[in-house]
Amino acid sequence: QVQLVESGGGLVQAGDSLRLPCAASGRSISTLDMGWFRQAPGKEREFVGRITWSRGRTYYADSVKGRFSISRDIVQNTVYLQMNSLKPEDTAVYYCAVLVANTLRPDYWGKGTLVTVSS
Repeated sequence: QVQLVESGGGLVQAGDSLRLPCAASGRSISTLDMGWFRQAPGKEREFVGRITWSRGRTYYADSVKGRFSISRDIVQNTVYLQMNSLKPEDTAVYYCAVLVANTLRPDYWGKGTLVTVSS
């Protein structure tokens, strides 16, 4: 079993940057496909991006491409979501997840961290 803890959320202004760590325990992230999702108020949870266990390749939703990036620190066993040029529509609870290999299907979830972007 894998435990995930997100942090780093908060209130920022449009155009600001924020980095969200996701600390994993129970298994090395070097063997896991990891993903970020978000859920805005009144909306369904949506895919933001993922990083593969092999070679650390990254993929993003069109809505965040060019503004968000995912990285990982295998020694710290932590995955990061770097968010730049934030917009009010990025306001959401952000969740880290372990993905079933080669899919976008989450296997384990963190509890999430709230990001609020004011205009």
